[in-house]
Amino acid sequence: MTQTLNKQEFADAARSGKTVWVAGCHDALSAKLAEEAGFPAVMTSGFGVSASLLGMPDVELYTMSENLSVIRNVANAIKVPLVADGDTGYGNAINVMRTVREFESAGAAAIIFEDQQAPKRCPAVATSIDILPLEENAGKIAAAVEARTDPNTLIVARTDALTVEEAIRRARAYVAAGADLIQPISRCFKTIDELRQLREACGKPLSLQILGWLETDLDKAEIESVAGLACYPLVSLMSATEAMRRNFAQLAADKSTRDLPQPVTSMADFKTFIGFSDIEELQNRHLMKRVDSPYK
Repeated sequence: MTQTLNKQEFADAARSGKTVWVAGCHDALSAKLAEEAGFPAVMTSGFGVSASLLGMPDVELYTMSENLSVIRNVANAIKVPLVADGDTGYGNAINVMRTVREFESAGAAAIIFEDQQAPKRCPAVATSIDILPLEENAGKIAAAVEARTDPNTLIVARTDALTVEEAIRRARAYVAAGADLIQPISRCFKTIDELRQLREACGKPLSLQILGWLETDLDKAEIESVAGLACYPLVSLMSATEAMRRNFAQLAADKSTRDLPQPVTSMADFKTFIGFSDIEELQNRHLMKRVDSPYK
């Protein structure tokens, strides 16, 4: 079982480059499963939130309030630190300040802000990406740092620049603005040596989303050589989608659960996992019969 980190321990580890491995989640249930598996932190993926909440692609269609509701539910369901996808911050530097305060209040231990123009486009699928002028986005990062009420809340600056040179230029500016970690997109950097170049140039650990070539080409030691945060953002969403797709298809064909291709959790196991026994214990203590009440 992975040791549980409190918020300060989590922040200290990530800032010092002692890689914290993070599981992406798309709702409170997937976050609880990641925590049960032993992950020391979880991340709400905007890609996953948009898909699970709206059934729509990740192009910033959901609002800050809708994202915030997911963050709050996830934070309430787990005890490990939560990394929140803050998208573009939902506006200018002043909007970003409110976003930080709201996300902190909801339970976020770290917030990722990207430098795309709003509404954003998912870099995993978009053919073109429009990013803000460097000075404007550096101002947004500075505003985020100023707005946080807890110095242990990590501000992660993501750059969607598509060349190594521009990503490094922006990373340095965002670090100067106060960012704790820098997050590149996988389609910009192509080798571990380039990621090491970014890490050295900006002077801060990286926040890596393990997708594409990072998932297939890098090993644990290589990732840990550059990353303060290393997240698998979409395993929960893609695992759930495949399992439900296969079982629903069989169920629709057979009208029976006898031959489902994917195993399902038993009702007894799920009731234990989701916390029915805890609720029953509380009910037994607080929903007292009138004849037993000490308050007469």
